[in-house]
Amino acid sequence: MPGARQSLSEEPARYATGPDYCRIFEEDMNRLYMLSFLLTADHLLAERCFVQSLDDSARSSRVWKNWAQSWAVRTIVQNANQMIRPRPGAGRISSHTSERNAGHAKNEPAEIAAVIGLPAFERFAFVLSVLERYPDQECSLLLNCSRADVTGAGAQAFQSIGKSAELHRGLASFRSDEQVAASA
Repeated sequence: MPGARQSLSEEPARYATGPDYCRIFEEDMNRLYMLSFLLTADHLLAERCFVQSLDDSARSSRVWKNWAQSWAVRTIVQNANQMIRPRPGAGRISSHTSERNAGHAKNEPAEIAAVIGLPAFERFAFVLSVLERYPDQECSLLLNCSRADVTGAGAQAFQSIGKSAELHRGLASFRSDEQVAASA
């Protein structure tokens, strides 16, 4: 009948469904896994975070379909936050965490090693504000801290990453000099 309203079952789906999230996690697997890894600094935790986030996203209800990608990212951030529980002022890092992260970092490219080598709170602040482009206010809400904590941790992260990059360039230059000397 012309002009008749479509039934609800005929209307296009407005909300994301489990299969929508499966597609998002499959199509964007590398990026979403890397986000999990950068936040947790541990491959086993990153895998758990990724899988738990897929499951949580697929079971979530009433998320607009065009927000599903953002929801998937936010779910990863929330799960990583629950696993690691980064807190400002909790100290740089424990020796156990430092040793574990150093073990993961040695097998990673210098850029990734620099990020996962950061203390947990600085790492979260850096990844969320710089890499994921969350505003400081949203970072502070996600991390349950003040905006000043986020900006301070972000500044400290930049300094640490800068020092790491300088060290990496110095080692690369030293290795090049060694290779030249060895071939002479």
